Amino acid sequence: MKQFSAKNLLVSAATATTLALGAGNATAEDPIRLGGIYILSGSAATYGEFAQRGINLAVEEINASGGILGRQVEVIYEDSQGKAATAIQAARKLVYQDDVDALVGLDSSGVAQGMVPTVPELQKPLIITHAATPDVTGSLCNEFTYRISVNVAQNQKAAAMIASELDATRWTTIGPDYAFGHQTWEYFGNYLKEMKPEVELMEYTAFPRFGAEDFTPFINGVMDAEPEGIIISTWGGDLVNFIRQANNLGFFEQGYEVMFTVGAATEVLDALGDQMPEGVWLSTRYWYDAYDNDINRAFVKAYLDKYGSAPSYNAEGAYAAVYAYKQAMEAAGTTDGPAVASALSGMTMDAPNGQVTFRKGDNQAMVSPNWGVSGPMHPEHGIRTLTNVRVFDGEQVARPVSETGCSL
Repeated sequence: MKQFSAKNLLVSAATATTLALGAGNATAEDPIRLGGIYILSGSAATYGEFAQRGINLAVEEINASGGILGRQVEVIYEDSQGKAATAIQAARKLVYQDDVDALVGLDSSGVAQGMVPTVPELQKPLIITHAATPDVTGSLCNEFTYRISVNVAQNQKAAAMIASELDATRWTTIGPDYAFGHQTWEYFGNYLKEMKPEVELMEYTAFPRFGAEDFTPFINGVMDAEPEGIIISTWGGDLVNFIRQANNLGFFEQGYEVMFTVGAATEVLDALGDQMPEGVWLSTRYWYDAYDNDINRAFVKAYLDKYGSAPSYNAEGAYAAVYAYKQAMEAAGTTDGPAVASALSGMTMDAPNGQVTFRKGDNQAMVSPNWGVSGPMHPEHGIRTLTNVRVFDGEQVARPVSETGCSL
């Protein structure tokens, strides 16, 4: 059984290590430095590990092909510890002490909400690769903050489109007791009510604290409430623990329609193996087997060859973010922070998950949520496959800029 831990790539805040991943052809100029801020300790540390894998792979490829603007690329990692204050401190260290040219990262919506308002003072662009709160490309948006991954509103519109086709009419939720869990339920419920007005959004909901170890009271509470459908937004190590405990309590034998908003994260699937039940809806911001294009085929092959496991959405988003900076810096002809941030606005790039555009007006990438039903174990990758995969059009599930609360 593979353990849900960060293994060999952890870099603590106290021992953040510069990874010079050059191919031996560095010029005499200083390298371009990127600062990565992820959760690198605790129950969600594997997400930081997989992000590092994606970044490191992109940097190796870019350096081997000549770098960016003829300069090699280096990455310095800091551990946010899942805390906004720690992430802010890390960002300031990376900019003012380590002299990074751009920032990438953030796993937690709560961390993103706390840190994003401070980004303009740094005068360096930040590409968010994971944290999904709509606020950072909504009411908290600014000209230096971009997101290359799916946000809660996009993913929950896709979820509601699926739920509206199911027989379940009584819905509740289980999710972490902070922005991500509450916003997931809010957006899902609002969209589902619009599409299927007869559904009942139950008063009983379950919001365990992030990092909780015992989910038994919440699982039993939901079972006692007798819903027909459940949207579940627990993630990372919490989701692994939840599913193991839910299996023991017979949760998946009750006939519910179950939808996991980040259940197809390969970090989770890798840790659970066949403990992930079959026949439940799983979502991910990127499913490695869902995109038939040359970039994705090359990325998946390179990732499998290097790491021996299937790439996660966090790895793909982090990988694509490095290439986004390459394109923006080369378009701007400089690493100057405001110039690079400006070049990202409205920029379209090709990524493993297809063509991605950072929308003018809110800096949110138009990317495609992926949903599917958990199927048999993959014979080589050791994780559940996805069947009935649905790739939603990014434009179709995105709110109009006028509805985001963003004013740039």
